[in-house]
Amino acid sequence: MKIKKTTSPIETESLGFELGLLLKNEPKVVILLDGDLGAGKTTFTKGLARALGIRQVVNSPSFTLMKKYTTQDGFKTLFHLDLYRLEGLGDDFDLEEYIDGYGMIVVEWPFKVPEVLPKDYLLVEIKKLSEEEREFKMTCVGYPCKRAVQSI
Repeated sequence: MKIKKTTSPIETESLGFELGLLLKNEPKVVILLDGDLGAGKTTFTKGLARALGIRQVVNSPSFTLMKKYTTQDGFKTLFHLDLYRLEGLGDDFDLEEYIDGYGMIVVEWPFKVPEVLPKDYLLVEIKKLSEEEREFKMTCVGYPCKRAVQSI
């Protein structure tokens, strides 16, 4: 487990970027982002996307549940899921396909459907300390994130 603090949205995005650089060569990594509304989950995800080389605008998929971003060369993919509006598993879409797929899979509000969470993931718990300050507690469960968490 690793704890990091940021003091601005720029630092929050930079922390995501730093972590993304450490994970970008993994064929698959699932990152679970847990935190209150406005904690910085999407800002953190913007940094992850930038580390992969994604140039598209990254914003919250709250109303679409999932957004897919791909690098210009097509070699890296980021699936950004926001499960806030999900009321358990249903016929909305095949959530398991994305979580079990390849690429970087970022899941906001992951504990809305704990039954589909993979056995290997990086849990990033974000706590809002003040208007600008955030605390990030990163816990690796399984492989491949252990090296990244130790290095960050």
